[in-house]
Formats: sequence, C-alpha cells, structure tokens
Amino acid sequence: MVQSLNTAQITPFHQKVKSPLTKQKITVLQINLGRRCNLACTHCHVEASPKRTEELSPEICEQLIEIINRFEQIETVDLTGGAPEMNYGFRPLVEAAREKGKEVIVRSNLTIFFEPGFEDLPEYFARHQLRVVASLPCYLQKNVDKQRGAGVYNESIEAIKKLNQLGYGNDPNLILDLVYNPGLPVSNSFSLTPDQQKLEQDYKEYLNERFDLKFNNLFTITNIPIGRTKQYLQRRNLEKPYLQFLEENYNPVTLPQLMCRNELSIDYLGNIYDCDFNQMEGLPAKMKNGKNLTVAELLKAESLDVIEMIQTASYCYGCTAGSGSSCGGSLI
Repeated sequence: MVQSLNTAQITPFHQKVKSPLTKQKITVLQINLGRRCNLACTHCHVEASPKRTEELSPEICEQLIEIINRFEQIETVDLTGGAPEMNYGFRPLVEAAREKGKEVIVRSNLTIFFEPGFEDLPEYFARHQLRVVASLPCYLQKNVDKQRGAGVYNESIEAIKKLNQLGYGNDPNLILDLVYNPGLPVSNSFSLTPDQQKLEQDYKEYLNERFDLKFNNLFTITNIPIGRTKQYLQRRNLEKPYLQFLEENYNPVTLPQLMCRNELSIDYLGNIYDCDFNQMEGLPAKMKNGKNLTVAELLKAESLDVIEMIQTASYCYGCTAGSGSSCGGSLI
C-alpha cells in the first residue's frame, strides 16, 4: 500500500479510537535494563550503543525482584535493553522469575554471544529455559548488515547454530523466535510489514536450506517513528507523511490485542510506562489520581492494577496499522 505526500492533519490517536483505551489485568512485566549494547542499529528506537552507560541500579533490581515474588498474576517477565545481558540485574531477575515459575523472555541481538565475558550465554539461556526473541531483520545478509552493522549477519547465523545445538528450535521448552523489521524508507512510498505467516515460511525455508537452522516463530514488527527511526525520518522530511500513512491504515480490530493492555513497561530508573514506546518517548503511565507511576508506588499500593487509562500518542498508529504490531509480532 502506497501513499503520496499530502498536507492532511494527523488525527490524535485518542480521537481515532473513540472510546478510552483502558488497561486489563497485568500479566506481563517488560523491563528495560539499560541502554548499554554492543551494537548501534540504525532502526533502534532505544538509541542503544556501546557508548551508553545507563543501566539498572541494585535498589531498583531488588524492588523488581520483590514485585516478581509478590504478584502471582505475573505470567511473563520480558527483559530488554540495549542488550539486556550486558546490563546490571539480568541474571538476578532471570533467576528470581524462573524460581517463581514465570516465563522469561530475553530480547537478544545474538551477537552478544561473541563478546568477551558473555560466551556462556547460550548455555545459560538453555539451563534456565529462557525464551529467546532475537533480532534478524531479514534472512538475507546484505539487508541485515545494512541495518545492524557489517558482520552482524554471520555472527547471528553462528549464534543460532549454537542455540540449535542446545535444543532451541526443537525442544518444546527451548523457544527461539526471530524478529523482522522492515528497512527504513528512502522516499514517501511506504509499505506495511509483509504477511507474517508467509514471511515466516520464507525465513524457515531459506535458513534451513542454506544453513540447516531452525527456529519457532517469526514476529513482524512495524518501525515505530521514535528514537533513531524518528531522527532518520525527520532528516528526510518523512516523519509526518509516514504517520499519515500509518493513520490511513489504522485497523480498529487490533485494539483488543495491543500489548499495552496487559503489560507494564519499566525503565532502569524504576519508572513505569504503558509500553516500551511510551517509555522511550518519556510518556509515563498515570495512576488514577494523575500521579506518575513507579515500582515503589506499586509496592506501596500492593497491586499491579492501578492504571485506568493508557497514555497514547500519534506513534500508536504504528501498532494499529494493517495487521497490527507488537513485541510479539502481528496482532491479527
């Protein structure tokens, strides 16, 4: 689907949805452990890189472990970054969550396996039965290296081989999912992410035939116009046309499945947001009294379900365009 440049105004997202977007019971904690990363990908909405130093503190880590221990309703602890494995608190949070029987997702860039001091990660993942969600924005080398840096594709392939040798992609307790991100647009001819099921089949056929690799699911994720993606679009005067394109493809059927409905997104300072994108844009979650929510406030309230209204912005059209987009891929 293609849109040409126009001058139409972007409808505020809260007006588009008509009825208020409200929280459901919280079952997912997504924790951003910090901005430290061994890569600096062009599409990174977190703007992570090897130069960033922000990371979780011991105090906030202890509070998060208390949250995990206290609230049985938490089903999934989703660890992200940066490279989550490089930031303080990764292993303590993994082990606390697994001890309580929670699913733990690690959003890994795979190349971290080859950094000094992190070589044991594949075995660590397998031992704790972590669900690995790994970025591989294309099955072709040229496209991956263009987005993520020279040599990243080959290291990613070697990392998947290591995971496969440990049982990932075969053992039902060792889930390996890959993430597709489209390339950033070079003009105002935009397109939605491809059909997830068909693209997954293409990935599986290519990676199996070429490298004898296996994985479980492919997640197609729309580029949300924040972070480095927003900066890229602004430099080319494409930010507004891209938002208009996303609005034109708004699909209300996606609303019940939005990830912000049942998750809390937590930053390394202990502040809470409705989703990872709001976190990166500094749009905090609000309690019913209008106060910004923190991990300490959750512990004081003795409840995870203290948010009524979800905070929204124009980039929410990225999650609701076409088949929808979330950290778990297509919504419908």
